[in-house]
Amino acid sequence: MSSNPDDDAIFAEISDERRSLATTLETLTPEQWDTPSLCEAWTVRDVAAHLVVPLIVPLWQFGLVMMRTRGNFDRANQLMTTRVRREHEDDLPALLTAHADKKFTPPGHGPLAPLSDVIVHGLDVCRPLGIEHHVPERRMITMLDSLVPATGAAPFKGPELRLQWRATDLDWSRGEGPVIEGTAGTLALVLTGRSSALADVAGPGAEQLAQARANRRRA
Repeated sequence: MSSNPDDDAIFAEISDERRSLATTLETLTPEQWDTPSLCEAWTVRDVAAHLVVPLIVPLWQFGLVMMRTRGNFDRANQLMTTRVRREHEDDLPALLTAHADKKFTPPGHGPLAPLSDVIVHGLDVCRPLGIEHHVPERRMITMLDSLVPATGAAPFKGPELRLQWRATDLDWSRGEGPVIEGTAGTLALVLTGRSSALADVAGPGAEQLAQARANRRRA
């Protein structure tokens, strides 16, 4: 259990966000559950299962799967997500609610990692469905601050690209350089590598980022 008051406050935000997202998931139709999410090759149900995995699967079990996949985290994550989806497909919202208070953090990371995970994955499932899932401003700002270095450097591989990230729907900006702006949710998606969100940002920084990504793909 965390003894850091700041960490405790973030864990409280995580718990509330899990419950809020679970409430949204409870309203979905079978067709919506099977809709492709913004996570490549994952449906809405897959993303929900992924969020449940660290809440119900002991770390040692995940470690065994990592050994089976020869240390391939992405493959292990896919296998565990598939297993939880198959075993608990009708109970994912209930599990997300029941285990909302679990203070899990990935090895080497603090609570900001699961906070970003649940918020961004909430966007991954709600955006394609056209569902409005409200994230409180303070919670969103905390997450955005964790994703963007003080310099505004884009957190992607390749030559450093410094930008000024600016939200259009709340009072938040970070970094220096050419401006890239969009809603807070859209910026979060861009910052976490969702290329489809690039169509919804604007400004000279957006143009530079799109060009930098295109150059990396050609390299």
